[in-house]
Amino acid sequence: MSLEKPYKDVPGTTIFDAEQSRLGYHLNQFCMSLMKAANRERFKADERAYLDEWPMTEEQKLAVLARDLNRCIALGGNIYFLAKIGATDGKSFQQMAGSMTGMTEEEYRDMMIKGGRSVEGNRRVGEDGTAQAHRQPQGAAGKKGN
Repeated sequence: MSLEKPYKDVPGTTIFDAEQSRLGYHLNQFCMSLMKAANRERFKADERAYLDEWPMTEEQKLAVLARDLNRCIALGGNIYFLAKIGATDGKSFQQMAGSMTGMTEEEYRDMMIKGGRSVEGNRRVGEDGTAQAHRQPQGAAGKKGN
C-alpha cells in the first residue's frame, strides 16, 4: 500500500523512494554488476544476452538498450547506479546528465555554472510564485528566496 506522496506532483521529477527502490531493484543490481571489468566486457560483447541474465522487466531491458536514462529512472533506476552504464560506455556523468535534459554536454555545463535550471515551470503542479509566497511562514512573505 502506497503512502501519500505529495512530492509526486513536481513536474519532470521522480523521487527515488522505497517504492521506486523496490521497482528498480534488479535494474540497479545489474548496474552495480558493471563495477567489475569482466561484467563490463560481457555486457559490451552481447548486451541483450547479459541483460537477459537479470530478472528485470522487458521494459527496463529495452530502456537500458536504448540508453534512455529518463525511462530507466521512471522504471526504478537510481541515477547513481545508472551512472555505471554511462561509465561502461565511456561517458562522464556530465555527458549523461546533458543527454537526460536534451542538452549538449556544453549546454548542460554552462547552465549549471550559471546556477542551474530556473524554478519557473518547475514548481509543484498548480503552483506559481504567488501561491508559494502565500504558504510561507508568517513574517517571511516579504523576503526574497524563501
